Amino acid sequence: MSEQKHSGKTFSKSDAENIANVLHASKISEEPDRFRIKIVNEEDKRSLSLEIFPETELGKSRGSLIVVYTGNSHLQLHNCTGFVVSEELGEVTFIAESSGRLSGIVVEQGASCSLYAALDRELISSDFTQLGVEVMLSGVALSLAEDILSDKKDSDE
Repeated sequence: MSEQKHSGKTFSKSDAENIANVLHASKISEEPDRFRIKIVNEEDKRSLSLEIFPETELGKSRGSLIVVYTGNSHLQLHNCTGFVVSEELGEVTFIAESSGRLSGIVVEQGASCSLYAALDRELISSDFTQLGVEVMLSGVALSLAEDILSDKKDSDE
């Protein structure tokens, strides 16, 4: 299978291992509150650490937290609602959906990542040829997750 889609707010050990395998992780460890995955790209001299908190305190609520650390950045995605593992693309897309807006972090085998925040949900179903290149990229990147988004439109729209 080249693509696996998961919706829901929990991550299992099996999910973390699958993510680590697709990203060709050099190391995966399970800690009491998180999974830590290390990805190294020797050729390009890049590395990143991906931490998956299946459930943690996020202010007044609890939810899943995705954290990416690189040599020069620290990214967080709160309330992750699903993820897509793509063997074919060699990447994992983590999605958070709230009030008609999508945010996502895409982590790649080559120890690189991209962040897309607060996209209009309708963007991923748009005719990409009608969008500017700078907007099209975010829509295409998060469109992989379209099947795992909630069926209902948020009432806040």
